[in-house]
Amino acid sequence: MDRAPLTVTITGAGGQIGYALLFRIAAGDMLGDRPVRLRLLEIPQGMRSAEGAALELQDCAFPLLRDVEITDDPGTAFDGCSIALLVGSRPRGPGMERADLLAANAGIFGPQGAAIQAHAADDVRAVVVGNPANTNALIAAASAPDIPAGRFTALTRLDHNRAVGQLTAMLDAEAADIRDVAIWGNHSATQFPDVAHATVAGRPVMDALTERLGSEGAATAWLDEDFVPRVARRGAEIIEVRGSSSVASAANATIDHVRDWMLGRAPEDGWTSVALPSQGEYGVPEGLVCSFPATSDGSGYRVVEGLAMDERARARFEVSVAELAAERDAVAALGVL
Repeated sequence: MDRAPLTVTITGAGGQIGYALLFRIAAGDMLGDRPVRLRLLEIPQGMRSAEGAALELQDCAFPLLRDVEITDDPGTAFDGCSIALLVGSRPRGPGMERADLLAANAGIFGPQGAAIQAHAADDVRAVVVGNPANTNALIAAASAPDIPAGRFTALTRLDHNRAVGQLTAMLDAEAADIRDVAIWGNHSATQFPDVAHATVAGRPVMDALTERLGSEGAATAWLDEDFVPRVARRGAEIIEVRGSSSVASAANATIDHVRDWMLGRAPEDGWTSVALPSQGEYGVPEGLVCSFPATSDGSGYRVVEGLAMDERARARFEVSVAELAAERDAVAALGVL
């Protein structure tokens, strides 16, 4: 592997997810034995927190960490970066309509996309973690028209991992035994976690669920009434139980997403789930940043095409795609696309 240091930029680096990411990246969990330079982008109010994290990084004496720079200037943060982790976003506040949320985040991800185009390395790849992630990725990509749109992705690996976790609990299985789960659509409550093609230890998940629950009807009911809504609303469940949003699991999914994107994913591990710009696959309007099952050989994510989808699955998927189209139209009306 190339031993030249790779520059990784993290936005919102002083926040909780940023904090959970920094030490794992510096330890090599994301890029293996590749040395890294970290660029931490924060708003002025978050600079002290980012500076404190930088002090801790120094105290860890990570062999792979070459240097850390903290800044509130996007041009400086994205200068020469090959991986951009766009974590910081405007959360939805009390009484805020979704249109207001989209407008607020357009003011963040539009300028960041422009800064990436102006300053990042030629091989830059960006993953949007901050919600609404799919549409924020669409905004960032539109603001960087000279960069191939497929270099901008959004994080549905968290939903994918949540789906695997629910199946391991129900089937008393190991996560490594479960493959080919798919997350379709938006990273929102409309997403569709799909197990139609999934297997557990080589056996169809539907067969295993039918055996565990006593009938195919009971298995279908569990999927419709428990599994699908619980995966889709897991973030809200964690907020209710923990008192704050997902942090470690979001950071872990980001690490997983970038590692597979950069280093490739072993064929025996099956596909994962990634939100990336549609090229018309499965009838999704071209350009929408939509979650699909995808594979990676290290050169980029590619959508797994040709999977059968029954009427029930298609209906759920189309609801989520319609939501993405509505979000696209809302930000287009703001003049940012």
